[in-house]
Amino acid sequence: MRSRALRWLLFALLVTGIALAILYRDHLDAATLQQWIEQAGTAAPLLFMLIYAIGTVFFLPGSVMTLAGGALFGPVLGTLYNLTGATIGAVLAFLIARFFTSNWVEQKTGGRLKQLKEGVENEGWRFVAFVRLVPLFPFNLLNYALGLTRIRLVHYLIATYLCMLPGALAYTYLGYAGREAVAGGEGLIQKAMLALALLAVVAFLPRIISRFRQGPTLNIGELNERLNKNDELLLLDVRSANDYQGELGHIAGSRNIPLEALESRLPELSPDLKTTIALVCTTDRRSKKAARILGNRGFANVQVVLGGMTQWNQEGRRVNQVEPQLVDE
Repeated sequence: MRSRALRWLLFALLVTGIALAILYRDHLDAATLQQWIEQAGTAAPLLFMLIYAIGTVFFLPGSVMTLAGGALFGPVLGTLYNLTGATIGAVLAFLIARFFTSNWVEQKTGGRLKQLKEGVENEGWRFVAFVRLVPLFPFNLLNYALGLTRIRLVHYLIATYLCMLPGALAYTYLGYAGREAVAGGEGLIQKAMLALALLAVVAFLPRIISRFRQGPTLNIGELNERLNKNDELLLLDVRSANDYQGELGHIAGSRNIPLEALESRLPELSPDLKTTIALVCTTDRRSKKAARILGNRGFANVQVVLGGMTQWNQEGRRVNQVEPQLVDE
């Protein structure tokens, strides 16, 4: 009973701290912070990383800290200290969420939320790497959210540290370039151009990573050519049985395993572990999800048919209305 009361007390203190940090975050003065850290002497790096870690736990804006790190320690050491402080804070938030609420979440989640959670867990470190390289969600909030999953701590730590490096480098250098501009240092134009180039690379990362996650693809012309050549190819349609037999039809020779049943029916595909599998659905959204499932289960030769049956029909390819080889009862 006492341990439960202590847990609730700690949780209340955490929530209060986060609320106060968010409420007064606009009062965070980077110049004052830099002056305070500079006065710490040789302990400045440790103090900076400690403040960065605590700030991450309490939702203080990481961008201010990162720019300050670049201004204080330069592009190399600044990147190291920024990255280390942010990662320590991210791990602390991850552990706090796991300590306070993971059991409750495990018991209460169901339906679509449970599917989403399991999908994240199945991807594991790959999901962590993706969201660190492509910051789709707020960094501080994401740290807590990932703590509610069963992703292994060591995978979370390594993926976080390595995959935050591009962004940390870009914003640290920006802080360094800003300090040089204020101080009137040499080579300001070159430094400013390099800072902009680094930011451009970071901004372009989402497109690069999305292409990487999408994996190998086939367009309709390539698929049709392979079918005409009778290449060894398993064409797997992951739509529902009704859609498979619906107005869009299906491609002759394809097999139908709905996406929702794919994981439970993977043993049926075990003989095709080394066979090229082409995934098709109405467009290609379900196919991409199926590709991730198959990839996680050791199917190395998986390709998504871009545009799916919609594109197939638009390009005038032949479809058959025949009984599927594999359908759910």
